[in-house]
Amino acid sequence: MDPKTTISLLFLLLLLLLSSIHVTSTAIHDHPIPPSPSPTSSPRAREPGPITSSPSSSSSTLDPRQLTALQSIGLPVSHRDPCSSSNSTVTCDASSPFRHVTSLLLANCSPDLDLSPTALRSLSSSLHSLSFLNCPITPPKHLPFLLPLLSSFSSAGSLRRVSGVWLARLRNLTFLSVVGVPVVATQPIVIVSQMRNLTSLTISNANLSGLVPHHWHSLGLTHIDFSSNHLTGPIPSSISALGSLESINLCSNKLSGVVPDSIGDLASLKNATLSNNSLSGQIPTSVSELSELVHLDLSFNQFNGSIPKFLSEMKRLKVLNLENNNFQGVVPFNASFIARLQVFKVGGNSNLCYNHTLLSSKLKLGIAPCDRHGHPVSPPPDLSTRSDSSDYSEDDGNDRGDDSGNGGQGHHGPSKLVLGVAIGLSCLVFLVLFLVCLSKVCG
Repeated sequence: MDPKTTISLLFLLLLLLLSSIHVTSTAIHDHPIPPSPSPTSSPRAREPGPITSSPSSSSSTLDPRQLTALQSIGLPVSHRDPCSSSNSTVTCDASSPFRHVTSLLLANCSPDLDLSPTALRSLSSSLHSLSFLNCPITPPKHLPFLLPLLSSFSSAGSLRRVSGVWLARLRNLTFLSVVGVPVVATQPIVIVSQMRNLTSLTISNANLSGLVPHHWHSLGLTHIDFSSNHLTGPIPSSISALGSLESINLCSNKLSGVVPDSIGDLASLKNATLSNNSLSGQIPTSVSELSELVHLDLSFNQFNGSIPKFLSEMKRLKVLNLENNNFQGVVPFNASFIARLQVFKVGGNSNLCYNHTLLSSKLKLGIAPCDRHGHPVSPPPDLSTRSDSSDYSEDDGNDRGDDSGNGGQGHHGPSKLVLGVAIGLSCLVFLVLFLVCLSKVCG
């Protein structure tokens, strides 16, 4: 063979080998190993803090009497500026020459904490917000009388137990939240009867019994939460007087009777959670007038009749939970309405079925399809093993292991690194064989 031809072939093979090495290098640079997430990058749950905020800086110092009061409570406050923006326990105003405490949070305190009348009296001229978090102390007997300006009061897992009369004496409140604290009261009305400025009311998981109040003295309420108590009786029709109400949560009680037609007068209502009760009857047609409604949960009750079609015409509705009731007939919704909901649940209604010409069986609704007479063709499927939060789940191929959102750690075919090495080794073997053959021909 001509030596020039041999040299040309060797040169071409060398270029091919260098090209494969370049591909390997490119693969390494284009797909670096993703760094491990930093421990500090994960968000932390924010602890509840005072409702009011304090100025970030001020040349004034705290009123000496109030500083002494905070120290007597046992708070680790600074002698110079306990109202600094980094202090989530105390917030203050910006008055001069001395600042004053406007908000106080007592969290994870000792059972021996003593809120003495002297300390409360020193704070009484300015304190507007008082919060307890995980403070298993005895409620200060004279607190309602010594803090006349208090407008916000919250207690979560604190104060052991309180009486309804004690809470009722905080009559200037606009915000009241008692969660996980036994409340001793014959009726909820005992607590709220004197609170004429209340806008937000939460008494949850408090062992509260009695009836939902029939008369409200604070018509500016926007939020009511009596969840997880022992309330009985019906939802009163007089609730329509609360024209500003945006959210009502009465779940996990022992309420009975029908939902009153007057609920349609709550024009601002966005969230209605009435689950886990013994409510019955049909969904009132007046619900169609709740144009702002986003969340409707009637699950685990005894509602019956057909599901009204007007629900599909409520443009803002995102959560509709009707599971575990006695609804019957055909689900009156099409696939486009169900698709725009974030949560849709109708399972647990044994006499309810869906029109298979309108809704695909791929929609896991937890009910059977209808026969030509509008009756379920078979018992509804058992969804007890499902772990998702919604009965709406469309089999659109999203469970095929798509790794596009997993930080580039998935594999969609052979790695470029492996491919480059394979090409390089193949070229090297071919070169050796070629040289062996060439030596035999030239020899």
